[in-house]
Amino acid sequence: MATVITSECINCGACEPECPNTAIYAGGVPWELNGETHPAVAQDIYYIEPSKCTECVGFHDHEACAAVCPVDCCIPDPNIPETETVLLERARVLHPELTIPDDAPSRFRKEGGAPAPAGDGAEAKPATANGAAAAPPAAAKPAAVAAAPKAAPAPAATVEEEFNPIAWEVPVICKDCNEPWTIPYRHFQAGVVFYCPSCSGSYVPKSQMCRAVRETFEGFYNARRAEREVFERRRAKEAAAFVAKQDAEMADFKKRLEDLSHSMKPAGKTVRPTGIGSMFT
Repeated sequence: MATVITSECINCGACEPECPNTAIYAGGVPWELNGETHPAVAQDIYYIEPSKCTECVGFHDHEACAAVCPVDCCIPDPNIPETETVLLERARVLHPELTIPDDAPSRFRKEGGAPAPAGDGAEAKPATANGAAAAPPAAAKPAAVAAAPKAAPAPAATVEEEFNPIAWEVPVICKDCNEPWTIPYRHFQAGVVFYCPSCSGSYVPKSQMCRAVRETFEGFYNARRAEREVFERRRAKEAAAFVAKQDAEMADFKKRLEDLSHSMKPAGKTVRPTGIGSMFT
């Protein structure tokens, strides 16, 4: 099947640079092939020209546009079923300068990948509207946010910092160079384009990814905060009880000292001074 961009497209542009066949165009932009220009397939959203789409067969074991789409609107088009063989041959025609072997990367052979569709492998006619319904007004293109290189390990966070979302970082793995890096939690939003500090490859979170990250972070820290609050209340209660016990013990100690002072009788008789000295007593 060719890949199609549905009307849920938000015009973020993340998919266009990922396509190895330059099959993705902005709405209203004519597409080109072999020096010939053809009318745009869609006017309001990004679209994929089926005759140039190979579902990334020959280049990746996944569809690159679907991997970076933040709203999951790059999907297989059931109206254009195509076999792996057809897609592989198309990749060779589109890239005569490359040697693409029969065992080139393909989602059809990736573990857990979709099986090749049944049929004679004949190419279907390109969809006139790219399989998309009337598109809503184009959304503003999200600003790209370049992630800063990973800094050296910082000292342990204080309690205030630990529960401050500004200090949270989301660990990610670059889909291009497979290197780990981090994205600030407060910036991790669907449609925002980040760039790997190692290879500058783009990374665009999907809405499902953002939801999973939000549930993971906030679920953990909310439970952690609640546990800490219970601990602090218990500790305050125990501290108050300890202070009260200490105060009671001190009061009892002073009372015993007072009782002791009254109970102690010095040795000998009481002798009053006589003579001149007695005049001043």
